[in-house]
Amino acid sequence: MPRTLTEAETRAAVEAFASCGTVAGAARALGLTRSALRNRLERAQAAGIAAASPAFDAPELPDPDPPVEEIIAARLREYERVHRARRARHLIPVRVRLDGPVAIAHFGDPHLDDPGCNLPLLMRHMEVVRRTEGMFAANVGDLQNNWVGRLVRLHAEQTTTARQAWRLVEWFVRELPWLYIVLGNHDCWAGTGDPLDWILRTAPGVSGRHGVRLALRFPNGREVRVHARHDFPGHSQWNPAHGPAKAAMMHWRDHILTCGHRHVSGYQIVKDPATGTISHAIRVASYKDQDGYAFEKGLPDGNFGPCAVTVIDPEAESEIGLVTVLWDVETAADFLTFLRRRRKA
Repeated sequence: MPRTLTEAETRAAVEAFASCGTVAGAARALGLTRSALRNRLERAQAAGIAAASPAFDAPELPDPDPPVEEIIAARLREYERVHRARRARHLIPVRVRLDGPVAIAHFGDPHLDDPGCNLPLLMRHMEVVRRTEGMFAANVGDLQNNWVGRLVRLHAEQTTTARQAWRLVEWFVRELPWLYIVLGNHDCWAGTGDPLDWILRTAPGVSGRHGVRLALRFPNGREVRVHARHDFPGHSQWNPAHGPAKAAMMHWRDHILTCGHRHVSGYQIVKDPATGTISHAIRVASYKDQDGYAFEKGLPDGNFGPCAVTVIDPEAESEIGLVTVLWDVETAADFLTFLRRRRKA
């Protein structure tokens, strides 16, 4: 004997059919078979609380989306992959194979395709790095202008085409064994499928959008942490190095914090009283030293160095002797060479 339906069940069938518009949709919404739903609608009609059954019944089509269980499983796998990748980049261990002092030349924003890029100075600095034993190259981003959006109009103010700009970037990346390269805001404007990602695949060092953080581990067991970003949060008109200095004082106990972006130079030393760690907060300027935008806005010339060199002596007996910052690249190369020769003597 069939079960007697309650009025609530009958009305639920009517409401589901009115909402979905089809028997198949209403049956799916209530978790019933189509025949069971039709039966309830017929009973509702006989009781005077429903309209007549529809004159047609469209087939139930397959859903193009996967079941929610599969979507959840995919999201779980994706989160694990993203979380694992981010965790691995929190502090990237880099084993230094050379004994004794080394140096890092932190190149500021090159803007290689810009008419105001001081390419002679940039190439001279690259040559110093190339010929100096123990000196590594690094860059804080904005390899080219890469104008997009409303800024595309600025391509008319430079003779280097977009295609030629990418050739310059490829030359720059492959010319030196970079310890790190940060992708700045101009680099990231290329969006997904950024050609720079493909160019950097064969680079020996570390690269990352907006920033990288390295733990240089020397043969004698000493560790020096380098935190490089295109920029750090925080700005002060009185201190160009405020951003990296603020980061060092508030949370990042790293030995070297360096950035660029603002096309001015700045340097500040910060000591953490709890650990004794001395942090060198550095902002390097840009090789684009002829800047029409800065002239238009009346911005003062704060560029005293588009490249800062940090000379690291892992055998230093004092914390202050661990890192020395020099703003003349050739002088820094001479100093590094002196330290390495003195060690061998």
